[in-house]
Amino acid sequence: MPWLSDVGDAAVRLAATMPEPLRKILRALPPQPPSFVLARLLDRVLLPRLDSPARAAWSGRVVQLDLDDLGLRLRMRLDARGFGVAPAGASPAVTVRSTSAALWRLVRGVDDADRLFFERALVMEGDTEFGLLLKNTLDAIGPLWR
Repeated sequence: MPWLSDVGDAAVRLAATMPEPLRKILRALPPQPPSFVLARLLDRVLLPRLDSPARAAWSGRVVQLDLDDLGLRLRMRLDARGFGVAPAGASPAVTVRSTSAALWRLVRGVDDADRLFFERALVMEGDTEFGLLLKNTLDAIGPLWR
């Protein structure tokens, strides 16, 4: 899916220039539709690269991703079938806040998580041990997209 890199780059450019009325519409969306899209994408690019211990450690844990520039909140968890939308009432074990541009740089391997954390472009809150497990697992896997 090499075309997805172009789509991601275009989405980041769109986020940077999006008019405020459109941002308000995005903020009003329920989290389930964009979370579903992210879960399907993670099933394709991340799940095959997770080993059994990582899958076991992540299983059932809710991860919330807040894209501040878009006003989107994405909530997912891993179970035996793969990534899915987290139930509405489930508390996140970890919340990651970022902009779409910073997240895309991380996913593409342009910047590493430590640099983005240091610059406060990526903020993680919640279960510190689980957050470090996520970060270290993703660091070991390397860029998810090139």
